[in-house]
Amino acid sequence: MPETLLALLNARIAAAARTAFGPDAPVAGPLVLPSRDARHGDYSSPVAMSVAKTLGRNPFEVAEELAAALEVDDLADPPEVVRPGFVNLRLRPEWVAARVAAEVGDDRLGLPVVVDPELVVVDYSSPNLAKEMHVGHLRSTIIGDALANVFDHLGHRVDRVNHVGDWGAQFGMLLVHLEELRAAGDDLDMANVESFYRAANARDKDDAEFHERARNRVVELQDGEPSARATWAELVELTERNNQVVYDLLSVVGLEDRGESFYQPMLDGVVEDLTAQGLLVEDQGAKVVFVDGFTNKEGDPLPLIVRNRHGGYGYATTDLAAIRHRVKELGAGRVLYVVDAGQSQHFAMVFAVARKAGWVPDDVELTHVPFGLVLGEDGKRLRTRTGENVHLRALLQEAVDRARAFVIARAEERGDPLPDDLDRVAATIGIGAVKYADLSQNRQSNYIFSFDKMLSLKGNTAPYLQYAYARMRSILREAGWADGPPGPVAIQLGHDAELELAKKLLATNDVLERMTEEYAPNHLCAHLYEVSQVYNQFYEHCPVLRSEEPLRSSRLALCDATARTLKTGLALLGIAVLEKI
Repeated sequence: MPETLLALLNARIAAAARTAFGPDAPVAGPLVLPSRDARHGDYSSPVAMSVAKTLGRNPFEVAEELAAALEVDDLADPPEVVRPGFVNLRLRPEWVAARVAAEVGDDRLGLPVVVDPELVVVDYSSPNLAKEMHVGHLRSTIIGDALANVFDHLGHRVDRVNHVGDWGAQFGMLLVHLEELRAAGDDLDMANVESFYRAANARDKDDAEFHERARNRVVELQDGEPSARATWAELVELTERNNQVVYDLLSVVGLEDRGESFYQPMLDGVVEDLTAQGLLVEDQGAKVVFVDGFTNKEGDPLPLIVRNRHGGYGYATTDLAAIRHRVKELGAGRVLYVVDAGQSQHFAMVFAVARKAGWVPDDVELTHVPFGLVLGEDGKRLRTRTGENVHLRALLQEAVDRARAFVIARAEERGDPLPDDLDRVAATIGIGAVKYADLSQNRQSNYIFSFDKMLSLKGNTAPYLQYAYARMRSILREAGWADGPPGPVAIQLGHDAELELAKKLLATNDVLERMTEEYAPNHLCAHLYEVSQVYNQFYEHCPVLRSEEPLRSSRLALCDATARTLKTGLALLGIAVLEKI
């Protein structure tokens, strides 16, 4: 398979820089970028600017030397040098046509599998057990899943980890409350698990005798007392089964529950290692690590607490144990934590301690992938009318119900029969709309949740792209191309709209590479929307079915490549398409 377009152009620019300025050419920064001004070409290289600065030379003259050494005759017109020192490239239509032709009928869109795959651990979703998953878990789950999908698509080994909150002091009150319910002939109602948690929490706060029994039960649980462990395991299994309903609605698969309890046997080893290295010190009765650069509001050094003054372990210790396990035992080359922005300082300190302890080699990446809040249309954090968290299962079900009403209304308006599989169509559109509305945002920003906007057929929405895909598939079926092209097709790019569509299709795999660098699914969303927009211009100006051969097959091939781009791109975002709507 061919390398991605940007990789190819970067290699050519780097080779030209070595030829023009020697093997140690001071090349820095991005080598090639998509051009912001189509009048000057498709791609632009700013390398001459950095080289000129280092060498103390005129950037325009440096750019001219770089362009003279650049060998791109096979794929682009002669390079254009523009002030103050950019080298612009315009791709040759015949080269673009040949590259796109290789994508026709290929669901990988010509994307090569990485030569040296690494193990990428993606830590996402992470609900607390004995609670309902709420809207706060939406972004972590779908952003993490999209990133994991892309790494998997590129050929990396991906470990999808659900770091569930299945351990800690709160389980003492939950165990005692559940055991008392059962002793009275009652039991936990998983349909109302939130009420169970609130009742246990209220008793723990208001009843000193209950609180003491809960504290003792935690100790028994941690010591491995059989009945405590059995009840805890049952509670974990029940709530995991409850969460699975949400994951099924979201079509999230391959996410392995590996919660806080998994790392409990490793915590003593964390303390022993930090102690042996002289990193662990006592501070107000707690065992802590001080890391340079972290201070509190008063400017005093801020410690990372590894063991509290009561001898217990907290989130930081568990996260340190998880890093040791993922890097030293699993051999991860990259570990991503898709967790809300409020945890930024926590992860920065944990990462710093793990590196200071020597557990993470320099070539291993630890990255916190933060995200903002989901807001209601009033601009405040999305909550129920009573001020409680919105349950994620209810939110998703409402999306499906609204999508069903949307499909029915549209069918009645057009006089079309309802789909035979209306439930599946409604779920595909409704869940896709929720996911895309979230993923199309800058993940670090808050966004306003609006069913009306996300279910619209106008603008950058999942239903818009799903309908666009269905229309493309209708054309292909009518042409007898339902299963792909009948054979090799020579693509012609005689019309500007054909050429622009082909160029946009070639950029898809570069967008996927960018996602692995910036961890931003909105780049893929924006690209898919742009593809659909450019396709609309192509379809408006370039008749497909009414064209004569070989132009007809060429344009059908562009339809095929566009449909596959939308289907593949949406699938990586965790969104399904519909062959007919």
